[in-house]
Amino acid sequence: MQITEHVYSTHISEDPNAYGAMHPGGTQIYFVGDPKDRMVMIDSGEPYRAWRRQILEYWTELGEPGIDAILITHGHGDHIGGLDRLQEAFDCPVRCHPKLAPRLQHILGGNSVSALGARETIETGGGAKLRPLFTPGHEEDHVCYFLRPDRVLFSGDNLLGNSSSSVRDLKLYMNSLNRMAKTRPQVVCPGHGNTILRGEQRILQQIAHRQGREEQVVAAVAGGAGTVDEIVTAVYPRNLRKSLRDAAGRNVRTHLEKLRQDGRVAETAATYRLR
Repeated sequence: MQITEHVYSTHISEDPNAYGAMHPGGTQIYFVGDPKDRMVMIDSGEPYRAWRRQILEYWTELGEPGIDAILITHGHGDHIGGLDRLQEAFDCPVRCHPKLAPRLQHILGGNSVSALGARETIETGGGAKLRPLFTPGHEEDHVCYFLRPDRVLFSGDNLLGNSSSSVRDLKLYMNSLNRMAKTRPQVVCPGHGNTILRGEQRILQQIAHRQGREEQVVAAVAGGAGTVDEIVTAVYPRNLRKSLRDAAGRNVRTHLEKLRQDGRVAETAATYRLR
């Protein structure tokens, strides 16, 4: 599917009753550039043979353009699965956050991995250039990529098409959302879910959503909720799917940690006594 002049995507469906519950709307693998010239690919998906076959079949549909690099948004397994086979098929370097580079170098061997520079631009076919944005939050090694000619932001897992993202460090994440918003994208291409039109507005909505959730957590604590599970029950819908409750708990923990850093809540360590 062609999304903009320089952006193409193959959509991979996932079973919503299994691990796909974490990725409503499935996964998108992007090819960026000019199919008649050169392209780059963003992320490599899960390590499944069917996924790799679909990606390679889509590359063939594009005309088998030369692939200058595989760009990685972050090191979670559903974004680097099958990377060794795809890098070998395309015979290209892999680019990623400096914190992820040693791990990927260990996986791939040789000299196939190169860390991104904070101020560099990446050439793609058709004269388009991608700018990497170091955007920690969902993960410490997270990178978004901005394609200025098409006003497209590739958001990895920092912003999803059909759901909210899990966050490791909320304070860093909020800073990253603000950095993403400053690119003023018309389109956001997420790692999972549907393509997001009116991209800048969606990022601003996500910032407001997270700020609102923080105040809900504060209200829950003020109302007597003292554990993560109690806060999840107070804040999230009663019909929250069991498969998503753990993710909700992780999000609550990130809010509590940010609130602790901001001096708004205090954590009381567990104590023990004999009965």
